[in-house]
Amino acid sequence: MGPLQSLEAGHWFKLICGASFQHLPSVRTLSLAYSLAGADCIDVAADPGVIRMAREAITIARTSASAPNQSPWLMVSINDGEDPHFRKALFNPKECPESCSQPCIPVCPADAITPQSLLETGVVEERCYGCGRCLTICPTQQIDAISHQIDIHDLQSIFQNYEVDALEIHTQVGHFENFKVVWQNLQPILPQLKLLAISCPYESGVLNYLLNIQELIAPLPCPLLWQTDGRPMSGDIGDGTTRTTVKYAQQALESELEGFIQVAGGTNGHTVEKLKALGLLKNQKKEHDNLKSRSTVAGIAYGSYGRALFDTLQADLDQYTYGSQKIEEIPALLAEAIQLAESLVHPLKYHRVNHFQTH
Repeated sequence: MGPLQSLEAGHWFKLICGASFQHLPSVRTLSLAYSLAGADCIDVAADPGVIRMAREAITIARTSASAPNQSPWLMVSINDGEDPHFRKALFNPKECPESCSQPCIPVCPADAITPQSLLETGVVEERCYGCGRCLTICPTQQIDAISHQIDIHDLQSIFQNYEVDALEIHTQVGHFENFKVVWQNLQPILPQLKLLAISCPYESGVLNYLLNIQELIAPLPCPLLWQTDGRPMSGDIGDGTTRTTVKYAQQALESELEGFIQVAGGTNGHTVEKLKALGLLKNQKKEHDNLKSRSTVAGIAYGSYGRALFDTLQADLDQYTYGSQKIEEIPALLAEAIQLAESLVHPLKYHRVNHFQTH
């Protein structure tokens, strides 16, 4: 079953490597493991090096003896203005007081701030994906965030020179004029897309804002997916972070939005169970008589939580191989990586199989 069929069947799985995450060894490991586990989409930064690495991993997965029937789509993300997904933390470690307790080290989920980096660069740039947790915890407010926006000409070059299947636009309430500019510039790329995704964080007025976007972009030459980004980059913080995106998805399903609805932002190991409990996954018994005909989500995207599962394994891989050996050359580590990825993919993919087997 291909990615589009997964969307239609309601068990689409997307891994979000991160719009600003550029640590190539991790991107490779994540892309390979989740591809072999049956992911439908790998979402990466619109960076040529990152794209090449992810595509290499997807190709290796495709030629593996245990390869799924279909390969995941490769998606890149862009923004229409200031957005936390498109920023990097930055500070000069020489300006940090010697007495500082360095709370930025343990709070960083990407290991972008380490004792060694505090002696050199402050932040390991390629690891930072913009979560912002260090910004608020720094006792001397030394840390800044530097934002960037993907240049449309760079994006056109990416689609001309690399095998990219899908595009996601990150926007926010109040960005409509910016979105219109980006949308106009995207016209030459649209015919190449297999899927267009619109991602927007939850806040007051968000559904009206998305309906305005829907009116602007119609008609489309490809399917449309709405990413309900409940609590961006927070899935690894705690169990309850998934509540906002589930609530957001419920409201989107009850709206006049057309296209697929996919949850993200705060998704973690509890998301599938919360969706199932509310009857928001397809191929379940519907115990709620008031559900509309389009009453279920198309799938789930996992970002920080899906990456955090691999922190220890990637550290072991880096230490064991000193960066000279690839994970597919170490069968035990590859098997462990696939098992970790399957722990997220299978609860979504196979809840429907169990339903058919017992009914």
